Amino acid sequence: MDKQTEEGGWRGFIRKCLKVKTEEEFNTFFHVFLTAGEREELAGRYWIIKELLKEEKTQREIAAHYGISIAKISRGSNALKTIEPNLKKFLEE
Repeated sequence: MDKQTEEGGWRGFIRKCLKVKTEEEFNTFFHVFLTAGEREELAGRYWIIKELLKEEKTQREIAAHYGISIAKISRGSNALKTIEPNLKKFLEE
């Protein structure tokens, strides 16, 4: 992501997200910014992270259960290796 996109687009989007107050507002907000496919993709990533954090299934079992590729699960696993402990704790709650 180039600097202009990072500062103007992505950071602007994050600032708008921080102003949303309720679950229903988030739902409406994300329907404006994300297609149905993108929302589905995000939901899939949520389940991947949730399953990886529980540490009850192998990556292959997660892939089979949700019908997703091992590559997506590996990306999630690698991302979890780089996060701060506080964020990991937040995600586990």
